Amino acid sequence: MDDTLIHYLRAMEEMLKQIETFQEEIRQFAATDADALEQFRIRFLGVKGIIKSMMGEMKQVPVDQKKSFGQVMNAFKLLAEEKFESEKNRLSFGSSSERSAIDITLPGNPLPTGSRHPVTLMRNRIVEIFQRLSFTVAEGPEIEDDWHNFTALNLDMHHPARDMQDTFYLSTDPAILLRTHTSNVQIREMERNQPPIRIICPGRVYRNETISARSHCFFHQVEGLYIDKNVSFADLKQTLYFFVKEMFGDDVKVRFRPSYFPFTEPSAEMDISCMLCKGDGCAVCKRTGWLEILGCGMVHPNVLKNCGIDPEIYTGFAFGMGIERPALLKYGITDIRLFSENDVRFLEQFTGA
Repeated sequence: MDDTLIHYLRAMEEMLKQIETFQEEIRQFAATDADALEQFRIRFLGVKGIIKSMMGEMKQVPVDQKKSFGQVMNAFKLLAEEKFESEKNRLSFGSSSERSAIDITLPGNPLPTGSRHPVTLMRNRIVEIFQRLSFTVAEGPEIEDDWHNFTALNLDMHHPARDMQDTFYLSTDPAILLRTHTSNVQIREMERNQPPIRIICPGRVYRNETISARSHCFFHQVEGLYIDKNVSFADLKQTLYFFVKEMFGDDVKVRFRPSYFPFTEPSAEMDISCMLCKGDGCAVCKRTGWLEILGCGMVHPNVLKNCGIDPEIYTGFAFGMGIERPALLKYGITDIRLFSENDVRFLEQFTGA
């Protein structure tokens, strides 16, 4: 037999004896703390540990012995890994006898109850009321083009709403902007579908306004649209009367004032009696006792034409309201900025609401 081969066989035999010794040491090991367990891991499983070092000796093993020696090394490594995991679990959760002493029927530590944002609560309430009148929810993009946000709604090229002082335009493309109302959703729905159409469109909108107790540079809206044959202003008024009574109760007073919107004709503003001051006058209602909550009107024939709907056959009404303003009334909040300040003390008041 070749002297070199004899040397390799003797070295391999010596390594097998060492492995048996190490395996017995592993079986007997019991970690007393996390430091002892880490020392065990470094000794056997570390980059410079025993197993890594012995794996490096594989090149000296004769070719016909590599498979059997590899199986021994794999079993050695698996034993060390399983011991490490079992000891780690024992230190983390205690021994089986210790675990059995824990009463698993005891209640766990209580988790703090979360809450919905008051704007979300109001949005859901508005949606629920109109869904009872067979309105369905429609949504659309917050980044919009000029056509869907302005032109299709019969706003001429010189309308103040198109001014950069009122609207946030994207600097990379002046024809793209942050929508100023959710009317863009109404246009998209009318382009896709033929009447009858009965939708509400909730969502976030953006306007370049001075931030104060009554206004913000972004807010939330719900807009409604009903298109069908023989829809009248009387249908609009009765729909909104129903909404107001359901939302604020039978005691609230309602009034309509003539107004102007490019996308409706005729148009009106709807006010309700201020629920914060009971009509006496306060900062929120500008000392008038009334609070404007929405604008409305009959859909302008030009808007119907722009969306491919024949105004000689179909008519419809539309309305739009901010969600924050009804929320101010509903929950007795006097400053709209509280909705976006993320003050946990404020938000916790609505837990369970």
